[in-house]
Amino acid sequence: MDPSFAALCRDAEAAGLACRGGFHPAADDAVPPLPDGAAAATLVLLGFVGNRQWPQFAASAEYADGRADPLDRWSRRVIDAIGARHEAAGRYPSDGPPWLPFQRWAMRAEPVHRSPLGLLIHPEFGLWHAYRGALAFHTRLELPRWQARLSPCDSCADKPCLTACPVSAVSSERFDERTCAAHVAAPAGTQCLRFGCLARRSCPVGAAFRYPAAQAQFHMTAFIRRR
Repeated sequence: MDPSFAALCRDAEAAGLACRGGFHPAADDAVPPLPDGAAAATLVLLGFVGNRQWPQFAASAEYADGRADPLDRWSRRVIDAIGARHEAAGRYPSDGPPWLPFQRWAMRAEPVHRSPLGLLIHPEFGLWHAYRGALAFHTRLELPRWQARLSPCDSCADKPCLTACPVSAVSSERFDERTCAAHVAAPAGTQCLRFGCLARRSCPVGAAFRYPAAQAQFHMTAFIRRR
């Protein structure tokens, strides 16, 4: 196939994923070597943006089969298939321990920043995006340049994300996962379960990309099942 970033992105979009940028790894980026032992010359991240890719996953066999980790299994299947067509190796957030530094890679690939919630915030998509995997290439692909941008959190005086949680499970210092999961699983947490984290939803950035109810509930259900 055409070994270009544009061709890869077209193939990814057709398969239900968005290209989330890429970079040319240095030794300290901790990108694992390729299967033949060579260092990766390019790493391209793939993922979701808002609900654009959700329908393709929701129509998949993995979504309906009732087995554990459907999104991870779907992501691996789809990304491995794209990688086979483009002579690239898949890398996944679920690989580990040790866990791959996807947040650090994302900050090399796109103008994203850590938010007070610990999630990466995008200047356009806000908190409503995700990284499902990455492809590592032997070849050095020509990548689009992106302009560095300040974090939208820096100009947010109110920071509603730090006060919206009904059980104060989030703060700028920590995320109390146990308290959050207990609340979401209880009747009092129905709004969080059905529509997604209230702290996350309170962020005004990228509001148009907020997950719809089905997508939000899928993720919240998966979160409490892991506890």
